[in-house]
Amino acid sequence: MAITAKNIFDNSYRYEALFNYASLGIIIVNEEAIIQSINPFALDLFKYTIDEILGNKIELLIPQRYHHNHGNYRNNYIHKPNNRPMGVGLDLFGMKKDGTEFPVEVSLSHYNDKEGKHVIAFISDISIRKKAEAKLEELNNNLESTVEYRTKQLKEAMLELEHSKEELSILLEKEKELNELKSGFISMASHEFRTPLSTVLSSAYLVEKYTTTEDQPKRLKHIQRIISSVQMLTDILNDFLSVGKIEEGKIQVRLSSFNIQDLINNLVRELENNAKKGQEITYVHQGNAAVVLDPVLLKHIMMNLISNAVKYSPEDSAITIHSYGNKSSIKICIKDEGIGISEEDQKHLMQRFFRGANVTNIQGTGLGLHIVAKYAELMNGTIQCKSVVNQGSEFIVALPNNLEIL
Repeated sequence: MAITAKNIFDNSYRYEALFNYASLGIIIVNEEAIIQSINPFALDLFKYTIDEILGNKIELLIPQRYHHNHGNYRNNYIHKPNNRPMGVGLDLFGMKKDGTEFPVEVSLSHYNDKEGKHVIAFISDISIRKKAEAKLEELNNNLESTVEYRTKQLKEAMLELEHSKEELSILLEKEKELNELKSGFISMASHEFRTPLSTVLSSAYLVEKYTTTEDQPKRLKHIQRIISSVQMLTDILNDFLSVGKIEEGKIQVRLSSFNIQDLINNLVRELENNAKKGQEITYVHQGNAAVVLDPVLLKHIMMNLISNAVKYSPEDSAITIHSYGNKSSIKICIKDEGIGISEEDQKHLMQRFFRGANVTNIQGTGLGLHIVAKYAELMNGTIQCKSVVNQGSEFIVALPNNLEIL
């Protein structure tokens, strides 16, 4: 049977869908900490049936050793409620029906109605993240051991090669690169995952506040924010995986014959949904449209470059795409009217983790252009950038056409 949040979703099927099909646990308790509502995701998370859990206190889902302190914490929250993450700086645990404990992340919200005060808990199982953090810690320790070992080697080399400044300079540069790579990865991973997760939680909370037909535009706005944030997390994870595969040499070029005009037209139609207000994406092809390339790699290159043009361009601006083809080569130009890139930043644009000085307030990992440059290189092609700050950018992709191979 469908499970609805009492006195919150007002029989609206949209709110029932949000509650029933949310990909995180949602539990509503009253001011006595009695569980009033729970969504299917949370039931599956804790392995209870709805009849077993409704009417029980929230401590049913918390390990016994935390019960005493938790009573004080929740009473304090009921008297002075505010929307915030729970247990900042602490490790929180939930307990399944069979007594199994698992790490959780909890965010709290509240509301009042004629029945009194209510607290909403958004619960995520972070077991996978904790395992990833353990792996990251192991990687960090290994990197520190590597740095320590190589530093020892460096000191020995300095004694042996005190007359060879050039060789010492090379060793120092390698150490610097290793440290920068380590710092960049840890900093990006810790920051980029937190921002979209916070957006999802805050938007989910705000959606429930809009209960009338007139509020539909506001609901749609926050639902779109949730969708965009989930897509952002997916993109970040895909970037991590792509960089790893590139470094390990696991990306294989698979050539096939296809129509490049059809591929780019389909991409443009797909990405138009993400365009800002008034942005117009136009595409024109000239010459031969039949190509033999890797369509997966090319699609990734084009999706990244067009998405960047949308992201870094203002509303009511034009984004133009031109492709030119003949039997031996393909050239694609993506031009925007965005914020542009300085000459100094253009020198480092394709490096891992690099982001321009004028995009620090825009979400990004600094991996996208590095990946597409590598993909172009795998297909024996190049990517060139022409840009002036505040006057837009143009990216030119040049690839060999392999029509004679197939």
